[in-house]
Amino acid sequence: MKTGTLETTERATKAKEELGNPWQTVLFNDEVHSFDEVILQIQKATGYSLEKATQLTWRVHNSGKAVVYIGSKEDCGKVMAVLQQIRLIVQIEKT
Repeated sequence: MKTGTLETTERATKAKEELGNPWQTVLFNDEVHSFDEVILQIQKATGYSLEKATQLTWRVHNSGKAVVYIGSKEDCGKVMAVLQQIRLIVQIEKT
């Protein structure tokens, strides 16, 4: 599969997820936690692969915040609770 096709497919999938699940979990950057701690906690909270959790951690680091999960309000709350176990700064919001 071509890279451009993969990116287009991922964007379309994300758009469908956002329409069906109007909530998102946002993780904010901090200067307290190591990259490894954040990556591990994202994996624990979401079940994402090491690669995806690493990409999200870099996005949080570089942008100051990033959406790390999109889903129902209940599921976003569960993800938020796991991320907060190590005192990460997180919020859920409507998309």
